[in-house]
Amino acid sequence: MSLIKLSVASCLAVVALTACNKETQSNVAAPGAEKSTSTKILEAGAVALQDKPPVDALNAYLDGFHFYNGNQKVQMEAHHYCAILNDDVIQCVIYDGNVKDAKIMGVEYIVSANVFKGLPAEEKALWHSHVHEVKSGQLLAPGIPEVAEKELMKKLVGTYGKTWHTWHTDIDKTLPLGVPQLMMGFTADGQGDPAMVDARDKRFGIDSAKKKADRADIPSPAIDPEADGWQHGKTFQISDPTGSQHSHEAATTEKQVAPGTNASSNKP
Repeated sequence: MSLIKLSVASCLAVVALTACNKETQSNVAAPGAEKSTSTKILEAGAVALQDKPPVDALNAYLDGFHFYNGNQKVQMEAHHYCAILNDDVIQCVIYDGNVKDAKIMGVEYIVSANVFKGLPAEEKALWHSHVHEVKSGQLLAPGIPEVAEKELMKKLVGTYGKTWHTWHTDIDKTLPLGVPQLMMGFTADGQGDPAMVDARDKRFGIDSAKKKADRADIPSPAIDPEADGWQHGKTFQISDPTGSQHSHEAATTEKQVAPGTNASSNKP
């Protein structure tokens, strides 16, 4: 089955992107002076004269949640702007908001189950499944009709994602300091901070619980046992020599929050 083979109407709806979205502001203000007149002129010239095929290809918007591999208590909302490379591979740029000055937090690569099954076991441990994100109603495609969103979710439910965050705006880092950190997705009810999910739902004017009920008929594919490595004691994180980010080395020596239990805070 194709990863993303929407009807013509659904494709047009996806391209609509943020037309109906509620604004989510960036978490931090980048240091630096306001744009000068010369900078604005250069920017306007670039807009008018330069083609940007890779940017133009970012034609699908997904909103969901991530947590740091090795520290499930540190959670954040993630706005994905994605390019569909083919029926088996999607690449996304992740922002901390959906406004013009949103900061790029990182990237996520999404592959079909068919591609994923061919990866080595140690590689698979770095990827997370999307079954719960879809079935829980927590993964959204804001701004498109519900029928189109549901069709998209049917395609995404069996996929796997590999996510790296480079700018940790969730902890008020004003610059992308330190090293990239591997992120994961929720795999069971009760793992996500209810206040975080509720705040997102109110901002977009949706109800995740209702979406969960509406998606109950979406089949839940079997999850590769090598995925979601944190659940099987395979927690990996890049050691940060600067000490500028989360203390993941300490976190990985502690027990993970068990599936189905609540992570009470989205701050370290």
